[in-house]
Amino acid sequence: MGNTARKQSANLSIRSDLLCRAKQRNINLSKTLEERLEQLLKAQDREEWLKENQEAINAANSYVESHGLWSDGLRQF
Repeated sequence: MGNTARKQSANLSIRSDLLCRAKQRNINLSKTLEERLEQLLKAQDREEWLKENQEAINAANSYVESHGLWSDGLRQF
């Protein structure tokens, strides 16, 4: 995902069976956690943005329903 932020140590606890299986499969725990955290944070950011902008989204949708799009007469399909 390409972020160049400085790495920071974190003390985590994980179930021993999962840790054993991950080690057997050579899964990079740090990389896996970072990637999944990025996914979760991105999803939460999206949900937060949608909540914060729901009123404007509804207004825009209502306007289009009432007035159509400026390009409606130009479409060939």
